[in-house]
Amino acid sequence: MTSASERRVPAPSDAVVAVTLALLLGLQPVTTDLYLPGLPALSAEFGGAIGAAQLTLSSLILAFGFGQLLLGPVSDRFGRRPVLLSGLGLYMVGTVCSAHATGMEALIFGRVLQGVGLAASVVCGRAMVRDLYDPLRGTVVMSRGQSGLGLFALASPLLGGVLAGTLGWRWALATTGIVAAVALALVAWRLPETLRQRNPLALQPAGMARTWGGMLRHPTFQAWSLLLMFSYGGLYTFLASSSFVYIEVLGTSKPVYGLFLASASVAYLAGTIVCRRWIARHGISRTVQRAAACSLAGGLGMAALSWGGVISPWAICIPQMVFNFGHGMHQPCGQAGVVGPFAQAAGAASALSGFMSAAAAFLIGQWLGRAIDGTVFPLTQTLAVFSVLTAAVAWTLVRRHGEPPSR
Repeated sequence: MTSASERRVPAPSDAVVAVTLALLLGLQPVTTDLYLPGLPALSAEFGGAIGAAQLTLSSLILAFGFGQLLLGPVSDRFGRRPVLLSGLGLYMVGTVCSAHATGMEALIFGRVLQGVGLAASVVCGRAMVRDLYDPLRGTVVMSRGQSGLGLFALASPLLGGVLAGTLGWRWALATTGIVAAVALALVAWRLPETLRQRNPLALQPAGMARTWGGMLRHPTFQAWSLLLMFSYGGLYTFLASSSFVYIEVLGTSKPVYGLFLASASVAYLAGTIVCRRWIARHGISRTVQRAAACSLAGGLGMAALSWGGVISPWAICIPQMVFNFGHGMHQPCGQAGVVGPFAQAAGAASALSGFMSAAAAFLIGQWLGRAIDGTVFPLTQTLAVFSVLTAAVAWTLVRRHGEPPSR
């Protein structure tokens, strides 16, 4: 039960929610993008193959996925605030372990701890939006948080490129802990508990199985979770392979690679801003259907250029910006959509959807670790596949089942 002191705490203002959400969700690109420019150097320092370096990212994503699956129901049972505080603390421990790692195994261990802490940040951030707002309003608030995420995604590769090129990859990893510390301080200082009614049965195995089974059978959850999974799959393909493509295949420097990565984040940020306008004008489902055209054009455009022999940084950058513009609309709509029908189990719904996306990303990472061959084709062809899948879901399942309930 919620204590009397918790019940007297007023709901946070929209401004506090927006800033907190931006920090909690923004920790995800900070965790991945800040150290991407240093990934080839990291691999060389530890004498590992590309696949071993990829495992530092894949292990984080796997821990992120399983962490969400556990921490979503935990937050439904005990509240968002204690899960956030514990998770962000664990993230900072993982940061220290990663930045001081003396071998690949120790680095992977630290990244796993970061992944679990990141799971707490993201799953509770998404769930608290459903705690506080109806689905339509929640989509608008989520898009604002995603705009904040876009700013972090914009700054992270630029800062990571400078840090990796001057001080080394360890400093890039250490910097991720600063963002987590700021988020921890804000949650402790300004964010009250947002869960109005805790679910004492949320962690019972039979109840969890029934809850997840019902979600997997729900057509609205199917539509939005698949959209998120495929769109994020395309983004992750770029994140996991772009440092090797830009730096080793195309010969760009680390700071210049950071600029190219940042340009994709600018497009994502623009997508989140346009998303709010399109939702007001066209509704959520039609907004996503329009965004899917961008996803498809970006993915197929990049593949067509590479198949046609146009191999250059701009032939990667411009199509990726088009894809990311669409992704900037899919994310806020999808993240609000998956929790929309489940007001009493928003943590579990956010967790299950997040796990699906993270599991897909882990498999993509394993594939890319074997497929990267000194050409651009593993990136361009894999992105094309996910762009087609994203558009197919948007134009079928989301069109039929994507409109959220009124409450």
